[in-house]
Amino acid sequence: MLKFIVKLHPEIAIKSRSVRKRFTKLLENNIKIVLRKLDEKVQVQNNWDNISVVTKSDDAQMRIDFIDGLQRIPGIVQFIEVTETNYENLHDIYEKALDLIGHTVVNKAFCVRCKRQGKHDFTSTDVERYVGGGLNQHVEGASVRLKNPEVTIRLEIKDDKAYIVTQTHYGMSGFPLPTQEDVLSLMSGGFDSGVASYQMIRKGARTHFLFFNLGGAAHEIGVKQASYYIWKQFSSTHKVKFISVDFEPVVAEILENVENSQMGVILKRMMMRAGSQIAEKLGIQALVTGESLGQVSSQTLANLSVIDRVTETLILRPLIQHDKQEIIDIARKIGTAEMAETMPEYCGVISKKPTVKAKIEVVKAEEQKFDFDVLNTVIENARVMDVRDIDLEAKQELKEAESVSDLPSDAVVVDIRSPEEEDAKPLEIDGIEVVHLPFFRLATKFGDLPQDKDYYLYCAKGVMSQLQALILHDNGFANVKVYRP
Repeated sequence: MLKFIVKLHPEIAIKSRSVRKRFTKLLENNIKIVLRKLDEKVQVQNNWDNISVVTKSDDAQMRIDFIDGLQRIPGIVQFIEVTETNYENLHDIYEKALDLIGHTVVNKAFCVRCKRQGKHDFTSTDVERYVGGGLNQHVEGASVRLKNPEVTIRLEIKDDKAYIVTQTHYGMSGFPLPTQEDVLSLMSGGFDSGVASYQMIRKGARTHFLFFNLGGAAHEIGVKQASYYIWKQFSSTHKVKFISVDFEPVVAEILENVENSQMGVILKRMMMRAGSQIAEKLGIQALVTGESLGQVSSQTLANLSVIDRVTETLILRPLIQHDKQEIIDIARKIGTAEMAETMPEYCGVISKKPTVKAKIEVVKAEEQKFDFDVLNTVIENARVMDVRDIDLEAKQELKEAESVSDLPSDAVVVDIRSPEEEDAKPLEIDGIEVVHLPFFRLATKFGDLPQDKDYYLYCAKGVMSQLQALILHDNGFANVKVYRP
């Protein structure tokens, strides 16, 4: 049997009774949705100050999957893993504790804390002293320290059962979905937009995805995959939408009619106009961007102020004070960095000398040269889809690039991991040729390989290889499949 005790985010605990009750009920339901995909009979119980999760399975993989699932549910600050065991006496409790958690106090100063319910011939203090004394004597380098210990051993005795806390795991924190209103996140597929979307999900806002396509099918495939990944990992308990807008006609109109230095700001204003209209149609009150103050020319305070004035819709910028490296570090933590690194980049418009202090009267004068029928048309033609359909669409597009675990003898595996990953863990397959071609060189170097062979792309998680297979297919390379050992 596996048991976990989920602790609430502190900000939930300080809410009023009615709000706290609503938040914990949502969290309880979200836990059930995620974990019942793994075990239909899992027991999830709301205990007001915590939520207990119990499964009768003792499968090692089930344990890993439960931990992974709980770590990706907004609203969980941490959860403890508990082992339930029978006991006959105090010495039996000590032996069970030594076996399960003795390794955690090697060369550590520790203390034992026990809670007890039921009728026993010993007290909680007796348990703490006996177990603590035994560990102190029989674990190398262990010493008892009641104040400020390095490790705290936690036990709970209920009637004839002993519950021993074996490990503490940390979650996303934040608020449960959907305790906040829906938002519409502008997704480019890069580091910033993915992390911004994650931050809003973490705050309990059901986050939909809006993509302004500036680079054709390959760009859309990449952004769809990144959006689907973020939804699947962190908000799969709720349905969201993916909206794609062909923005190339808007870019062409800007390039043809707008003064060079104002192009970047005006492009952003057009995106905010479009985003606001789409959000209004969907009943969404706020837009989300990955903009960070001063990161590029369009993200100065002056330019952001001019961009904001184009709409009355609230624009949220959760990364506004983050440094680029901080954003990249979060992207690596949540698993979006690999996709962002290989995402095709399309700047849309590139000014030779972009303004960093746009003036609203100048911008409005330039916008008078713009044919707004072009903008209205692309908004009307926006494509709205259920984010869940992205996976089905990807599988359909990958019919000729199916994932395989067994390779034919004449296969060539293309290891598309970064050089650092490949050096740390080289890929060697007996009897199979392996070519190392990092993902960021595939677009320019894959065509140099002999095209009379079948190639199987390999990466650590399979996400990048699937994305790159789609892009190569779009570029006419039908001899590409995915290797998933």
